[in-house]
Amino acid sequence: MPIPKIKDISVIECAPAGVRLTVVKITTDQDGLYGYGCATFTQRADLVRPAVEKYLKPLLLNKTTDRIEDIWQACYDSSYWKNGPVLNNAISGIDQALWDIKGRQAGMPVYQLAAGSAGKPRTATRTPTGPITPMWWNRPSASWRRASGNVRVQIGIPGMAGYGAGGSGAPRVAALHEGQVFEPAVYLRRALKMLETCRKELGAEVELLHDMHERVSPNQAVQFCKDIEQFKLFFVEDPLSPEDSAYFRQIRSQCATPIAMGELFNSPHEWQPLIAERLIDYVRVHVSQAGGFTPARKIAIMAEMFGVKTAWHGPGDVSPIGHMANVTLDVVSYNFGIQEYSTSTPARKRSSRDVQS
Repeated sequence: MPIPKIKDISVIECAPAGVRLTVVKITTDQDGLYGYGCATFTQRADLVRPAVEKYLKPLLLNKTTDRIEDIWQACYDSSYWKNGPVLNNAISGIDQALWDIKGRQAGMPVYQLAAGSAGKPRTATRTPTGPITPMWWNRPSASWRRASGNVRVQIGIPGMAGYGAGGSGAPRVAALHEGQVFEPAVYLRRALKMLETCRKELGAEVELLHDMHERVSPNQAVQFCKDIEQFKLFFVEDPLSPEDSAYFRQIRSQCATPIAMGELFNSPHEWQPLIAERLIDYVRVHVSQAGGFTPARKIAIMAEMFGVKTAWHGPGDVSPIGHMANVTLDVVSYNFGIQEYSTSTPARKRSSRDVQS
């Protein structure tokens, strides 16, 4: 059969439950053969469509769909300046759609293509419960005692902006002003107490995960990772901002708390020193932010050589196509660790059906 050529590239945008999702569709010159890829970049959603339509589409029309690696590299080098989140997400949409097309051609799931003749090493993925907030200020929440397995726990800070903030009826924490503010010291004290309570009440069998969201100073992060070592977390996520990655050497030298890092990274090269020096335990990759399935697979293979596991980023602002790419990576990676997953709301499921139609 003739090799398919790219006939058209279109961008599908939708916003189920107010979340901006972006999917790329590649149509080939063969009837009924097409593919989808996730290019979702919620923080700057308006920029991905022109990146695909104005820059990548003219570059790729009439190219054959079988040369996925060559097309990825051409897109990557096409703007000279590389590894920006807008272009990476646009490339991801193209890359995942090409893998989808190849799977449809072969009549096989992409995991079989990616795993090759050796076959997939995994039959299922493990996902954490949560995020749940065990405590609002000084009171337990209603649901956290039912936790089991792997549980991601977060803490609210009443009156402060930030991940996990809120809590009706709780006294407002004093801050420098009345506007949006986040006090790291307040968060750290409350998070430490939360983890102590969780371990005491839930026992040793529940695996605890906690996301710091890069919101404290490097020295505070080092101290916190030392303080929580006693609670034996499954991992603590993103204790440092990307620009402070050198401090991981201090954390590793002073405690054994497992570390997951990389949600904000754009380039595979940002993971490289952390993996090679064994400074982290889990690579926390937002697959579309890194440029798609192709570079993420390479990151996983490199990490395997150093005993580092995968923990692909899978929040609510990843499209259903993106979640499927994550799971495909999970089952073909021997060093799979855990998969964050957000259950699709009815609105998101409807949007997925709209994409298919």
